Order: sequence, then structure tokens, then C-alpha cells
Amino acid sequence: MTETPAGTPAGSPSASSADPVVRVDDLRVTFPTLDGEVRAVDGLSFEVPAGGALGIVGESGSGKSVTSLALMGLHRGSRARITGSIEVAGQDVVTASDKKLRSMRGNDIAMVFQDPMQSLHPQYTIGNQLIEALRVHRPQVSRSQARDRALGSLERVGIPEAAKRINSYPHEFSGGMRQRVLIAMGLMCDPKVLLADEPTTALDVTVQAQILDLLDELRRDLGMALILVSHDLAVVAGSVDEVVVMRKGQAVERGDVRRVLSAPEHPYTQALLAAVPRVEVSRAERRAQDRAERAEKARQEERRVSGGAEERERETPTGATEAPRPGDERGDASQAFSAFTPSTPAVDGDRGEPLLRVRNVAQSFRVRGGLWGRATDFWAVKGVTFDLFKGETLGIVGESGSGKSTLSRMVMRLLEPTEGTVEFEGQDITHLSERRMRPLRREVQMVFQNPYSSLNPRLTIGESIGTALRVQGGTNTRKIRGQVQDLLERVGLEPSHYNRFPHAFSGGQRQRIAIARALILKPKLIICDEPVSALDVSTQDQVLRLLSELQDDFGLTYVFVAHDLAVVRQVSDRVAVMRQGEVVELGDSDSIYENPRSDYTRQLLTAAPVLDPDEARELRAERVRVRAQGGG
Repeated sequence: MTETPAGTPAGSPSASSADPVVRVDDLRVTFPTLDGEVRAVDGLSFEVPAGGALGIVGESGSGKSVTSLALMGLHRGSRARITGSIEVAGQDVVTASDKKLRSMRGNDIAMVFQDPMQSLHPQYTIGNQLIEALRVHRPQVSRSQARDRALGSLERVGIPEAAKRINSYPHEFSGGMRQRVLIAMGLMCDPKVLLADEPTTALDVTVQAQILDLLDELRRDLGMALILVSHDLAVVAGSVDEVVVMRKGQAVERGDVRRVLSAPEHPYTQALLAAVPRVEVSRAERRAQDRAERAEKARQEERRVSGGAEERERETPTGATEAPRPGDERGDASQAFSAFTPSTPAVDGDRGEPLLRVRNVAQSFRVRGGLWGRATDFWAVKGVTFDLFKGETLGIVGESGSGKSTLSRMVMRLLEPTEGTVEFEGQDITHLSERRMRPLRREVQMVFQNPYSSLNPRLTIGESIGTALRVQGGTNTRKIRGQVQDLLERVGLEPSHYNRFPHAFSGGQRQRIAIARALILKPKLIICDEPVSALDVSTQDQVLRLLSELQDDFGLTYVFVAHDLAVVRQVSDRVAVMRQGEVVELGDSDSIYENPRSDYTRQLLTAAPVLDPDEARELRAERVRVRAQGGG
């Protein structure tokens, strides 16, 4: 990977003009398990020149993060076995002593981890942690000098009023600001290589764009090499020169980022690109594609089943019927669940009455002004109004803190609105008591962002899904089990998984379980609060296809909350754009995306990642120009 990429951006050192600052050759990382050795990384090789940028992409479990940890020498002390060669700034990481590794970390290579709240100590100020990061590696530096350096590092990464914020604690920063602090910490010792492991996962599009712009700017200004690890090809498109695509520990494709993204050679890379949601793809185009694929699968299944039926007819005497097997608990349950018949979404002009009517809802929280300060009202949502019709999907999009999740919780009546009204099927539910709300819980369900935290780890998935039926008065254990197993099969899981616990499933499978739990009561409205934000692109694509299929089959109505504009467009009939608690734009999905009226909506669309590296760099240049003019 040392050839000069075609069309190398100005200011980016070519690979041929600089010696590799990182060289990995035939890297293999294995972990012993009860079932034998697992090869997390299997024969990986690449080089990164000084000032260059490499992207490492792949699904969860592909070996990306294991590679990152190996580059830092962080597998020391674990049971991992590492073979091959890793050189950073001319030093062999695999054979280096622990003392040498400690001196290399921070000075030669620094790492920005995925979750800043897990990397920052909650009981120490930002300044103290930055000072410590420098003095651990350079003890000869005085504390006052380290503080000056910390201030400069915070200013370099764009922390406003750095002299004041240096004494703040991590919880006093937003997610994007905390990620900037981690980058500032990594820069304290001027490393030759910055390793960023999923630095933008779960961040909204504008903050993600800011972080990627910052990394690109720092790389060019400091001549620092960048290794950007991500599951999203669109994230790395405009930020790296070369890309390595990993699958099951191996590099299945590598090369210039333009070539790989425009003409991928390996089927796995092609599948990853196909799974990436695109802002330019409309809801109608996505649904037409999904329905065509499902129709083709149905035809194949019909041919398979009809062939099997003909075979059974030849073996079964005339007039005989196949008796149900003893102990088959799913017969009645399948009938019961099949009673959840599809309904066709209403078309424009014949919508009837709204399923959900929200009028001028607002939500305030009491916020203490300081240790002795007077409490004030913080308005998280202000005067939001919309209607939602049966079979429709309303997408709610906006940055973190815009009020999206607060609004969805008011609709669900997990929060009681401070002002305004919420009507469901013509009934005012704004201030209903919990006792009177209980029957309505059948009709409105929620899928949360993190399925693992919303599933009880001590309950099997069958018990978790079936609990909703028991809460609503179900007592027939056999029938409940059958219904749950039938629904597990419907969402793409095995009925035999009924007695497994949540930890035994992948992230995408856990999200399917969460969807099944929401669906078990046959609701009319499902609120999806960031249901795919932490999933890799292929798993995200599977979950979105499942939601679309279930909507078609069961006539479901969705409120879909997300910060990813491409995802929102592909699932939504209409879109509400929120900012600082208010809806700044509401309308048909295609109109919002193709002809936005609000400057804020245009800003969000400009920040959305794209797969074309040249277009991504043009959008970055436009954002830099706007910021230089004081526009954001």
C-alpha cells in the first residue's frame, strides 16, 4: 500500500515521498476459548506513511478494534497470542518491553476511543486529565507548563472559552465536546500517529462532521498520520487516502479510497456499499426495491413448498390429513398471531381521522442554577404540533439535545406534557392516570436505542417478550409461549431461541428481540427511538428492511426518531426537523430533502456523510468556508 493514490488531495503527502510511520506485516491475533482458538485477526498487512490517512472498515466482529488495540500494544496481560510484525515510528510493538511501550503511547501513537465517557474519569476535571496525560510521558514538564499546553490543545480542537472550560468535569460537556477533549488528550505529546477507533459512532451528523473535519485539519497541519477505524464506509470516504476492508479478521480488499468505493472488487465490499443508506434514495425507491426482493423470495419459497407438497401427496393416502404432532404448542398461537391482519395505509385525500394528534405540546424541566442558585425552567420541547395517520411513518430528525427523544416519550406518555394535548384515536391521553393508560399501552409500544440495556439480562428472551402479555392479563402459559415463538420466527430468529439469554445474541439480533417485544401486543403505533444508531451498516440494513416488511404486513404506524438523515429519508413518509425543542420544518420526505426551506435543514444535509470521496471533500470545504464566515 505504498503506491501514490490517484488524485491525492493537495497538502497530503504521497506515499512514495515518505517512509511508513506504521508498518504491519502478517499480523495474527488469536484468543483461546472453550471451543478452540478464535482468530480475531488473520494475516493482516498494511502501511501508513507520515501524514497519510488509512481507513479500516468492516462489520462488528471483523477484527477492526482488535487491530487497533494491537497497534497500541494493549493486548499485553491478556490471553491473546500475537504473531507477525507491528512497527510504529521504527519501533517493534510486538517485541518491545512494557517500559518501552509506555513511552511510545502518547509520544509515538495515541488513541481516541469510541466512548469518551468511558475514557474520561468523572471525578477529575478535564484540565487535570490533560495535564496528567502529558506529565506521565514527560515528567520533566512542570505543572504550569503542562496547563499551558492543555489550554493550547483544547483551543486547537475547537473548545470555546478553553480557559474556563479547562476546570469543567466531563459530564458538563456534550457528546461531541467530550470527543474533542479525547482528541486534545491524544495530541498532548504531539504523536506521530493518531488512531481513532469509531470516533463518531452514535454522534449526530453535524457533530460527526465537525469531528471528521477536525481530524482532517489536524492531520494536515501537524503532518500526523491518521488511522480511522469505522463500520461505515461513508465516514471514511472523505477523510482517508487508502482503505482496508476487513471481514472475519482478514483484509478482503484494500487500495485507494476512490477506487475501492467506486469500483469495489470483492463481493463483501459490494454488499457493504449496497447496505449504506443514501440521502439521495427516496422512501418510494427503497420500498419498491424491498418489495421486489421480498416478492422474489416468496416466489422461490412457493416453488420450494409446492414441490414438497407434491411429494407428500404421492406418499399420503387419498382423504387422509396430517394430524398435529403431540406437544405442538404453536398451533393455536400461530392462528392467534395470524389474526393480526395487514391493513393498507391510507392514501392522500382519503386519510380519515388521524391516529395520533399532537397539539402545541411542550415539556419543561426544573434546572438548578448552582449550589445556591434559584431553579429555572428549561424547555426541552416547545409548541410542537403534528398529525400522524394510520400506516404512515413520521421521521423526527435533529441534533442531540433538539428534543426528539423527549417528544417521543411524551407521545408514549412516559412523560406527561407540561403544555398542549396528545390524542390517540380521538381520545385525549395527555393527563390520563397510569391506571387508565394501561389498556392503551397495548396500542402504543416503543423500540429503544440500546436493546441490551432495555432487556433484563436475568430473563430469557422468551420471558422478556411474553411479560407484556402477562401484564395485560394473559394467564395461559402454553399459549403465550407459542405466540412468542411464532413471533420470534416472524422477526427472523429461531423459535428454539426462546430460552436463551440476551448476552447470547448479537446487537442486530437483540434489536430484533426488542422489535418482537414491541410487536407482541399487536400495537397500532410503534415509536422507534434511534433503533439503528449503534449498529453496523449491514445489520442496520437488515433491521430497516424488517421494520418495512412488518409495516407492510401488519399496517403498522411508526414514529421514527434518528439523527441519521439518510436512514430517516428511507423509512419516512413525512419528516419533522427539530432544533432546540422546536419543529423548524415539517413536510413530505422528498420535499424536505430535495428542496429544504430551513437553513438548519440545509446545514444538516451538508453535514451528512457521502460515499463519493471528492463530493465529501467539497462538502468539507463548504463547511470550512461557512465557519470562516461565522456561519457555524
